[in-house]
Formats: sequence, structure tokens, C-alpha cells
Amino acid sequence: MPNEGQEVSRGARRPTWKWLLIALGVVAVGLLMFSGGVYVWEYTNSTAFCGTVCHTMPPEYTAYLTSPHARVACVDCHLGQENILYAFPRKVAEVRHLADVLTARYETPIYVRNLRPARFTCEQCHFPEKFSTDRVREIQHYAEDVGNTEIITWLMMKTGGGSQREGLGKGIHWHIENEVWYLATDPLRQQIPYVRQVDADGKVTEYFDVESGISPEFVNQDSENLRRMDCIDCHNRISHQFQSPDHIIDQALARYQIDRDTPDIKEMGIKLFSVQYASHDEAAQAFEELDSWYQTNYPDYYAENQAKIRQAIDKLKEGYRTSVFPDMNVGWQAHPDNVGHSQFPGCFRCHDGKHVSADNTTIRLECNICHTIPEVYEAGDRAPVINIQKLNEPASHRDTNWLAQHRFQFDTTCMNCHTVDNPGGSDNSSFCSNSACHATEWKFVGLDAPKIRELSAPPKVPSTGVPNPVPHPIGSRTDCTVCHGPEKVRPWPENHAGFTPDMCTTCHQPTLEETAPEPAVQPGGTGTPPAIPHELAGRDNCLLCHDPAGNVKPAPQDHVGRTAETCQACHKPKA
Repeated sequence: MPNEGQEVSRGARRPTWKWLLIALGVVAVGLLMFSGGVYVWEYTNSTAFCGTVCHTMPPEYTAYLTSPHARVACVDCHLGQENILYAFPRKVAEVRHLADVLTARYETPIYVRNLRPARFTCEQCHFPEKFSTDRVREIQHYAEDVGNTEIITWLMMKTGGGSQREGLGKGIHWHIENEVWYLATDPLRQQIPYVRQVDADGKVTEYFDVESGISPEFVNQDSENLRRMDCIDCHNRISHQFQSPDHIIDQALARYQIDRDTPDIKEMGIKLFSVQYASHDEAAQAFEELDSWYQTNYPDYYAENQAKIRQAIDKLKEGYRTSVFPDMNVGWQAHPDNVGHSQFPGCFRCHDGKHVSADNTTIRLECNICHTIPEVYEAGDRAPVINIQKLNEPASHRDTNWLAQHRFQFDTTCMNCHTVDNPGGSDNSSFCSNSACHATEWKFVGLDAPKIRELSAPPKVPSTGVPNPVPHPIGSRTDCTVCHGPEKVRPWPENHAGFTPDMCTTCHQPTLEETAPEPAVQPGGTGTPPAIPHELAGRDNCLLCHDPAGNVKPAPQDHVGRTAETCQACHKPKA
């Protein structure tokens, strides 16, 4: 029989299995909590949760599904691709949005307040030092006319990039390789009055918008809001694209999702999109009225093409449903897209021609910095020839104010490189009548800013209260309308329309007299060839002005067939 001490010892060992069960229970609960936490973390990081659970996100989710990043998780951009130790605190800080949604304490449209810098998001997949070669882009546009006339624009995009140490760092992606800072004065960063560039040697160049009235003192006081330019400053809508009505319809016509022969479909689609509807259902009813409109206005076409009209209506309804969300005040105009410069300022936020430095240099505003000069033609025309590189570019073209200056410096020397028919026009008959340049109202460009005109326009002839004098000689062959008239180099006032050269000289008198011509060479070989009254540098192609069949200063008819070289064998410049 065990003694008392032995009984006490066995009694003390009895609870051991209970502690073991408790420990196992704790471990099990911990594993369940850990597994549940992992599941919750993964689920709340999923695209489905971000896009469908929250009732404020349908616009962004719909746009995301058709974006180039449709297979990139939302959190990769909004939290950044970092480990959980860094991502978790940031996610916890955003829990306040849950309270805002539950209490409807938010304003529409909803804008992102703070994204992670591109180096933690974009550059985790896209290598910033990668160089991209130029690529051709074809832009199909359709006019708002009965036949939906197709207009095609070709250009070469100079994406560039790369590292300067490799002799690259060029093109559009120059902005990533180089250090550029800017100050925006609005939440959507559409107004940028100040830009600072720091070159490889540490030299700082500051550019101020001459119309903004912003001062260096203001920039210094607000310096904490300076932002260094990165990918998102241009590609801000890369994952949530809300297309404009013009783009939606053009795209549908280009892909034959809407038949191009449907009369007036582009114009009618634009009109329907421009109306503000209270809901998608109301918009759908309005688009359905196109059926009766075609039945009334194009009965013959309607009788034979009801299926095409139905297809067009359905496609327009789909385009509206995926780009406009009335309940959230979201549409293509609510979210500026900074790629390009047609619908929104985009590139022109800085490259608008009116950001000027202390030495009067301007942030360059030229088409061929980012792409070649657009070539425009209509369907059926022969595709244009795109010059990849411009050779022998004169020094004037490299001036940072050249785009503002070129209208004031247009003369016969332009014909050495360009066709110049209908200068300033938009019929695409020549280089100088390019509709891609002159047929668009570039409302985000500041070429007419008073300060820019002061920098680019030549001095005006002083006026003393009488008609302005003519700052050049007037001869018997002078034709004022060559330079003066609607859409010419120096347009005359509107009340001068229809004036003839002899009427011009009734009021406007020359300040210089035309010198008497030197004796011409006689048929028998006597006489002295007239001297050339100007320098030959840049004006050595005699036939531009002195072609016997021309109208500027034609050479004698017996000079037909002569070349610039034979001209200069006899005619020499004045000393």
C-alpha cells in the first residue's frame, strides 16, 4: 500500500494532460486566426474585392477591365509591391475609407489622393533605363458629315528613353532619365506655372509661365509641394481610361463595329453623348430613338439596313455605359488624361510655348520633339512618306521660340526644304497647309500670349496716326497679296478684304526706293551682268525668285533652262 507521500506525488502529476490540451487549443486557435488573417489579407487585396464589393468603385473597375493593366492587381499600384511589413501599416491607415463609404461621407467624382511613387510601382515591372525605338502610329478619325469621311493621320512616335551614360536618354522618356521638378496649383495637376530642370552638372534652370503671375518668392514658400516628374505625370490614366465620345465612335467605325456607310452616325452619336442623362436607363432610351430618326430621315436606307442600325445603336449604348456613370458624376471629362494634348492640356501643361526662363529661352514647343510632323490624308489616297530624320535644319529652327516665330519669318527661303502652297491653310496641299496643325484650335497653347509675341514677333513699323509705311521698295511687279491677306504671313485688317495692290499704295507709301537695275547683258555680249543685291548664304537657289516663268522677279525669257550655277557664273554679289 503506497504511503502518503507517494499519493501526493501522483496527485500532482494528474493535470499535465489538461495543460497539453490547452496548449494544443491555443495553437489551433492561433493557426485558425493566422489562416483567417492570411485569407482576409489576400481577399481584401484582390481585384474582385476592390472593384465589386465597394459600391463606389464600378466606374474605376469598368475602366480597369479594358485598360492595358487589366491583369495587374489594384494593390500593386495603390499599396506598392513591397513586403507585408511595409504594406500593412499603409493599408490600416486607409481603413478610414470604409467608414466614409458606410456613412456616405464622400464627394463625387472620387479622386485618388496619394499614390505610391512610380519607383515603387511602375518601375517594378517597367525598367526605366530601357530604350524604345521609334514606332509608326496610324490615327483613324471620322468627320461629322453624312458619309463619316475617314481622315487618317500618320506619325512616328519618338518614345526613346535609355540612359545618358549609354549615349541615350532621348525622346519622350527623356523626362524620366533627367531631373525635372514642377509646381502644380490644382489637385489634378493640370495647371503647372513653374518648372525646374537640373542637368547632369547640377545646373538649375527655372521656367515660369509668363501669364501666371507666379513669383520666385511664391515658389520658395511653397517648395514642399514641388514634385519630381515620374511615369504617372503622363500615364495618369493608364489603368482607368474613360474614353471621349469622339474616340469611342472613331474606334467603333475603324473596327467595323459600326458600319461606316451608316449616314450621319458619327454626328448623331456625338450629339447623343453630349446630353447629360440622369441614369444609364435614361441614356439607353435616348439612344433607342436613333431607330425612328433613321426611319424618318433615311427611309430607303432604313428599309434595307435595319440590322446595321441596330448594331450601331447597341454599340453606342455600350460605349456610353462603359464611359459615363451619372450616379457617380464620372465621365471622360472628369478625369483628365495627360497622354497627348488634344482633349486635355497633357504635354502642353509645360510645353505650351509660354514657360520662359530668365535668359528668354522657352520649354520647347515643337511637334517633332515627341513625334514627326503629322501627315494627313483621306481614305483611298496614297499613304504619305514620313521623313524619319530632318537633315540640314537651319539654326532658326533650333531656337526654343521657333514655333511662335515661324509665322513671322515665312519667306521664299522656306521653299528650299518645304512645299509652301497655301501657307497657313488646312487643305493638306503642302507642308505649310497641314490640317493636323492649322485645322485645330490648340486652346492649351500660349503662342498668342503677349510676352511670347514680344519675344517672337519682329518690331512693328512705327505708326504716327497715318497708315503704316511700307518697309520695303515697291516696284511695278510688286504684289501686296503675296504676303498680306487672310491667313497670310502678315494678315491685313478685315476691312481690307478685296483690296488690290494699287489700292494699297494709295495709303501706304514705301520708305525705301527701288534701285535702278544695272544694265543687262545685250545679245551681242555687250554690257555688264546685273549684280546680285543680297548675300548668297541661304539664298543661293536663284530660280526660287528668278525663274523666267515665276512672278517674283523673273529672269529674261532667253534664260530659260539655266541653273543656279550658270546664273552665278555671270552674276556676282555686290561687294
